[in-house]
Order: sequence, then structure tokens, then C-alpha cells
Amino acid sequence: MPQAKKARAVGFNHVALEVGDIEEALAFYGRLFDFTLRGKSADMAFIDLGDQFLALQKGRRQAADDGRHFGLVVDDKEAVRHALTEAGVEPLPGRFLDFRDPWGNRIEIVGYDNIQFTKAANVLRAMGLAHLQKNENALMELAEKGMKP
Repeated sequence: MPQAKKARAVGFNHVALEVGDIEEALAFYGRLFDFTLRGKSADMAFIDLGDQFLALQKGRRQAADDGRHFGLVVDDKEAVRHALTEAGVEPLPGRFLDFRDPWGNRIEIVGYDNIQFTKAANVLRAMGLAHLQKNENALMELAEKGMKP
């Protein structure tokens, strides 16, 4: 019997984080990042990431994340490091810039220049980030896959 065709995963539309309080979460993330609020209700908020978004949902009940995390891509990793210090948030030990938010969500900060992930030129333009460039290593990884911009 022939195997059915499988769908191919092509990316993320959004990541959802459970937090204790929507207003507190928006204030916390607002101390770390410059963002546009896509929408908000009493139990949800949506932070715009161009063609993607970060959803904050009221109702965190589980213990703090250990290894489970997601990598949030930023235009300036060092600015986030500085903002974490200013906000009194201690980065987690290790070679990456990871931290936990007040509800235990673990987030790794990743610089856009240093990874394969690439926003389309029209999305970067609309976000006011058309100036972002990839470093040599990221360009080499993209070229190896036939994806060099």
C-alpha cells in the first residue's frame, strides 16, 4: 500500500507563552524589547514580529522551564543583554543568552546576523529592519543549502 503524502513543516506562525498576568507580562517584555502590540484581551496579548507573533496567554501553572525554550531572534543581542541587566534579570549560565521570565518561560536570545533564519526582504522593510545583514557563517550555512540571499 502506498504511503500517504506527508505535509512539510515550513516554519512558525507563532509561539504561545503562558504567563500569570497579561499587563505584568506586557510591562516585563516592554522593558526588554521594542515591540508593537498586535492585539489584546483580558486573557491574551499578541506581540507583533512582522509576519509572525508571540502570544501571551494568562494561566501559567507549571514549574519553570529547564531545557525547554524557544529562540527569539533580535536585531541587537547586546541591547537585550543590557536591558536584562537594567531590569534586574539574571541571564542563565551557559554560552548562550538565555533567561527566564517571571513565570518561568525560558527564552534564548539569538542575533539575526548569526543564524540561517531569514525574513523576506519585504517583511524586513515593513519592520524598519532592511539594514540587517547576515555574518559570514550564516551566509555560508545558507549557501550550503542553496538558500543564500
